[in-house]
Amino acid sequence: MLGYDPYSQREKHLRGALRSEVERKINKDHIVILDSLNYIKGYRYELFCLIKHAQTPHCLVYCLTTAALSSDWNKEREDDYRYSQEILDALILRFEAPDSRNRWDSPLFTIQKEERLPFETISDAILKRKVPPPNQSTQSQPLSSSNFLYELDRVTQDVIMPLQHIDVTRCLNIAELGKLRRQFITYTKMHPTENIGQIANMFVQYLNKSMH
Repeated sequence: MLGYDPYSQREKHLRGALRSEVERKINKDHIVILDSLNYIKGYRYELFCLIKHAQTPHCLVYCLTTAALSSDWNKEREDDYRYSQEILDALILRFEAPDSRNRWDSPLFTIQKEERLPFETISDAILKRKVPPPNQSTQSQPLSSSNFLYELDRVTQDVIMPLQHIDVTRCLNIAELGKLRRQFITYTKMHPTENIGQIANMFVQYLNKSMH
């Protein structure tokens, strides 16, 4: 199936660029503020994994408002920074609200219009909270397990060829699948797992999240 959605592609490239910039800047000595439309749950989870890998605390500030008010604010923006109503409606429809029960959305600060930011509490969440412990999925392991890189390359290729278990929600082409495969390999080399048998499932989950 062939297809191309320029807005979707630009959105994906922007998310990827933001994620790379966060990964480049985040460390135990800097505070990184990502002021962006982090409206996709899977994307917030990816950022959380970067945070855990860097072993730094984090918090999420959720600006809660209505669709009507968002539309009014959008109309007041300069032309170059204004969404079309069609795109804005699509963003609102796809929005996945943060939930403090999810570890990647916690601690969560929900702020409404005219409400003052709880600066001290947010500061404490960043500067005084205990660093989240690393786990197998986020802590770098030495690439010493036999044939890890070979299996990583082989398994991801095996997944793409028959497209097994992938929930395709939009048109894709081989070039785009290849690009996603290369991105996954690069990420997994930096965050390897000792359980090679899980590579296929990890890659399928990565594809599904990338295509939503």
